[in-house]
Amino acid sequence: MKQLFVRKPVGSLGAHEGGLHRVLDAFNLTTLGIGGIIGAGIFVLTGQAAAEYAGPAIVLSFVFSAGASALAGLCYAEFASMIPVAGSAYTYAYSALGELFAWIIGWDLVLEYLFGAASVAVGWSGYVTSFLKDWGIFIPPSLTAAAGTDLVKLPDLGWVSASQGLLSELTQKGVAVDSLPHVTALMNLPAMLIILVMSILLIVGIKKSANFNNVIVVLKVAVILLFIGFGMAYVKIENLTPFMPANTGEFGHFGWSGVVRGAGVVFFAYIGFDAVSTAALEAKNPQRDMPIGILGSLAICAVLYVLVAIVMTGMVSYTHLAVADPIAVAVDAAGPGLFWLRPLIKLGAIAGLSSVVLVLLMGQARIFFSMAQDGLLPQVLTKVHPKYKTPWVPSVMICGVAMALAGIFPIGILGEMVSIGTLLAFVIVSLGVLVLRKTDPDLPRSFKTPWMPWIPILGVATSLFEMVFLPLATWIRLIVWLALGMGIYFTYGVRHSRLRKSALK
Repeated sequence: MKQLFVRKPVGSLGAHEGGLHRVLDAFNLTTLGIGGIIGAGIFVLTGQAAAEYAGPAIVLSFVFSAGASALAGLCYAEFASMIPVAGSAYTYAYSALGELFAWIIGWDLVLEYLFGAASVAVGWSGYVTSFLKDWGIFIPPSLTAAAGTDLVKLPDLGWVSASQGLLSELTQKGVAVDSLPHVTALMNLPAMLIILVMSILLIVGIKKSANFNNVIVVLKVAVILLFIGFGMAYVKIENLTPFMPANTGEFGHFGWSGVVRGAGVVFFAYIGFDAVSTAALEAKNPQRDMPIGILGSLAICAVLYVLVAIVMTGMVSYTHLAVADPIAVAVDAAGPGLFWLRPLIKLGAIAGLSSVVLVLLMGQARIFFSMAQDGLLPQVLTKVHPKYKTPWVPSVMICGVAMALAGIFPIGILGEMVSIGTLLAFVIVSLGVLVLRKTDPDLPRSFKTPWMPWIPILGVATSLFEMVFLPLATWIRLIVWLALGMGIYFTYGVRHSRLRKSALK
């Protein structure tokens, strides 16, 4: 049992870099974080969470999640400056809490990155479908949503998910819901294709991927600022009233419980900043630049999120936002005055979501790369492409699984799984900072988490609090997922762990 908690000495980390190229500077890392953060949170999940949980009060959900993310971000920044290697929270847990916790968080991060990439791809599909429709190109609705999704065609919005809230609103307005065209989706084909394209780009090279991401980040931030600036003129007070819809009688559906549940769901929107830490082996000066990339990207995006949430729910009723392209719906609702902004918003969303898929797929591949180097996963995952110097084998494997997830599952389920996986990772990282300050107080730290021990303690508390408010079905999926992971660890990982083998000699 003692060997299950064997810790990896911090001094040994980074001894084997695996042949990856150090080409990323502070600007690259910051835009990498922004590229990972600004995506599904603004372009997709804001509408979903507003329609199902919080209404216009989704603004408060974003504020709460931003605070919790900042607490975790400070802990990540200390680890990243002290342990500048690939693997993110997995490597941090290995050095602070031991191998078993490292495996748990490594397996848990699959929910964050792999499921995250799939969920963002679903949002990308929604905006691509909407953009092509504006140009008279129609993809069959049966190929643009999760398998089994019931879609209904509205005269003003086109094909949308037939959520309970939407159907109730239509019935109250006297619309004969049964008379509207309905279709059941087979798969989300565009979502599968974007994952394939981004995976190929990652295999070609990290520098090319980073340059692509830099251009996309500038584009999507500009589009978001245009939406905020011009959309404010179309905000209607009646759409923001009531700001916090009354609870329906069911826990988590509007009211304060809905705000907190919404915070847990949209927590997914902030995950990009910790993806920065997975690129440590490709950073030029990781001790200095990693904290800049993590905290800088988080601060910029938190402000933009709150502003977008206010404008979006003010432009259109929150009951109409249970779609994959809510910003597009808000712009369409503004009428002719913003028609010129429609293609720009949709192009910005398409480009922006592409970069998020890129960042999340990159993070997942490098986590598997680190776990395989430690012997916890098969060694084939450590193979580096002889020409491009990228971990191409895990990228290919991840591509296949992510394509299947994006094609079959709806964004609601995927997003909730990502949120609970991310929150669990934040809990373990915050605990790790506390433990390592106690066990190894003299280790060099170019960045230190301030106000110890309160920041990590609050980080643990807020993350656990948000996890409690997530739906029960999400908890059941997490337990099943972790049980599967423990089965793999005890049948493969414990027998092949390099650290355990060296400890037993």
